[in-house]
Amino acid sequence: MADFGAADLDTFRAEVRAWLEANYPAELRAADAKTDPEAVWGGRAFEGERGSGDPQIVWMRRVAEKGWTAPTWPKEYGGGGLTPQQARVVDQEIAAGRYRPPLLSFGIWMLGPVLLEYGSEAQKKEHMPRIVRGEIRWCQGYSEPGAGSDLASLATKCEDKGDHWQIDGQKVWTSYADKADWCFCLVRTDATKKHEGISFVLIDMRTPGVETRPIKLISGESPFCETFFTGVKIPKDNLVGKINGGWEIAKRLLQYERQNISAGFGEGGGVGGGAAGDLGEVAKRYVGTEDGRLADLDLRQRITRNKMDFQALRQTIGRTAAESRAANGPSAATSIIKYAAAEFAKERAELMVETMGGQGLGWEGEGFSPAETAAAHGWLRTKANSIEGGTSEVNLNVVSKRVLGLPDPK
Repeated sequence: MADFGAADLDTFRAEVRAWLEANYPAELRAADAKTDPEAVWGGRAFEGERGSGDPQIVWMRRVAEKGWTAPTWPKEYGGGGLTPQQARVVDQEIAAGRYRPPLLSFGIWMLGPVLLEYGSEAQKKEHMPRIVRGEIRWCQGYSEPGAGSDLASLATKCEDKGDHWQIDGQKVWTSYADKADWCFCLVRTDATKKHEGISFVLIDMRTPGVETRPIKLISGESPFCETFFTGVKIPKDNLVGKINGGWEIAKRLLQYERQNISAGFGEGGGVGGGAAGDLGEVAKRYVGTEDGRLADLDLRQRITRNKMDFQALRQTIGRTAAESRAANGPSAATSIIKYAAAEFAKERAELMVETMGGQGLGWEGEGFSPAETAAAHGWLRTKANSIEGGTSEVNLNVVSKRVLGLPDPK
């Protein structure tokens, strides 16, 4: 493909559209990415379950060969080498064509950007191309039983054993740790200091001494795990950045995490009962209409306000994403977006259940449609939105200090 500049984005867009149309597997065309929950997270377990000929894997590999699973990453690390404007065109055309996202990845959203900033050349070359190709799935080892919102209180110990590091400790709420190939992890390398005693390491989840236990949530799902490290030995080269310099990396990665969590809260998505369908259309079916409009005026106003909030959120996310690319990384504004996204998602889920009435409280069994049980499960799932990726209280503190410049309370 020719290397089009920003002045020729229309030509670039036409070529992207043609490539997507020609390369999207025919077997996936019957499914709509907006309503079909299937997604490709990559990794050894996924490909082992699906097989290399699975159309989702074929689609991922075709896009990865272009580098478009991480379009702005440098080509030498497997990325597309595109400008931010060109990358936005690729994202827009995938969405406009209602194609499935080729790859969902903590490696792309969180680890890759910080490796570009802090990783050694060897670490970039070893891990980033495999992330782009979906060959490796990552999990995040941050929170601990005694270190959640106060993350810097973490106690997982990393000892220098001469020719290797030894990890001992426990993490909790580790998303999909039971399916991950590798973990990017915060560990304590100096017990005499708090923030300055933390390091950032990479751990192969197949290493002896690593154990994961899924946690069942009130929604019935088990996306999170407890993760235990007992005498886990990792190479010295798996330290990212400087020893005891992990807190700076941790904060940077959290900004990327909050940015990408927020981007997943869009109207009609799977979060907050979105899998049940468009909130306005669902309300019309359950509540009824007058002159083609939802009959309940108060409910109509609240649904409209929520949809307007989501539209404003999408516009804000798009603007801040463009600003972060231009500034080489996200800002504290991600905390504003993360807080707002969590609140809007919870409100939407509650409106969905309210709209369905008693049918919105179905959990399983006869008498409830899949959309109705999805609404109930989704409603409970949104309770975690204000916790994961930094609690709402922590994000409000960040906004207070770093955005508004307010002093600490006395």
